[in-house]
Amino acid sequence: MNAVAEGELVMYAVEKMPPVIEDLRTHSSEQLSELRILLNAGFVGRPDLRRPGFYEIDGAFNVYYVFRFPSGHKVLLVAAWQKELDPVAEMVACGRSAA
Repeated sequence: MNAVAEGELVMYAVEKMPPVIEDLRTHSSEQLSELRILLNAGFVGRPDLRRPGFYEIDGAFNVYYVFRFPSGHKVLLVAAWQKELDPVAEMVACGRSAA
């Protein structure tokens, strides 16, 4: 084992653990899975300017309202709701042929 010289910096690889999600209501397993994927991908969300620590995170079909602990290790899922899809975008998507 090598001795470290005085004043020499030593770096260790620390594996970052994904945040623990605590569901404060009874959200579906699909919603919890999507939120977990978003958090693991590094999504932080839009901060709620009136409530420190609270964020809205946009998923594919849902918006999640969460509280993130300052340590970043735990996230409380407060609410989730379906995104309002743009009616014009929906019509364009439905009007495309599968060719």
